[in-house]
Amino acid sequence: MKIQIISLFPEMFHGVLNASMLWKAQDRKIVEISYINLRDFGLGSRKQVDDTPYGGGDGMLLKPEPLVAAIELAKKNDPKALVILPTPRGKVYKQSDAKRLAKSSQGLILVCARYEGYDERITKYVDEQYCIGNYVLTGGELPAMVVADSVIRLLPGVLGGENSSEIESFQQDDKTIEFPQYTRPEDFRGDKVPDVLLSGNHAEIAKWRQQNSRSS
Repeated sequence: MKIQIISLFPEMFHGVLNASMLWKAQDRKIVEISYINLRDFGLGSRKQVDDTPYGGGDGMLLKPEPLVAAIELAKKNDPKALVILPTPRGKVYKQSDAKRLAKSSQGLILVCARYEGYDERITKYVDEQYCIGNYVLTGGELPAMVVADSVIRLLPGVLGGENSSEIESFQQDDKTIEFPQYTRPEDFRGDKVPDVLLSGNHAEIAKWRQQNSRSS
């Protein structure tokens, strides 16, 4: 899968996407991540990418010309890629979305807004809009990292176990939260592992896990 990220601050991604399983996914050629610096498409000698909003108000909006030019370059690189815009106005991003995006053969173009927001006209060039939660961040970089992480880890060959992702929280229905898990030692400061998990009775263990899963 190809993932292209459009951002004014591409350096923000390096520590997150170049570590752990996400680095291994790139090293194994399972995913290819590239960055497009929005500043390269700024207008004039000052490379302007933002301006004041019509109708007044505080803050600055990203201008349509640089953003659309960056999107068009990304589409030229990967014509069938989906353009995704993290925004509070989008639908809530769920595990089912991550699964669908991971199973698709299409690449992803993640557009990171900044400042007060973006000129609404850019949404004509966007395929999907997502919100990762009911709170405000300083830009779209963190939500883009969330989308990228959630999709990449589901690509075949990224996680260690063949069925690693199948029993995780939200994987089946966007609601079910995985059962509690334990490892050694059996007794930590008087807090013991449930006896059933030490019994070796797989039917009873499966029953316990089912009983201790819950819906969000």
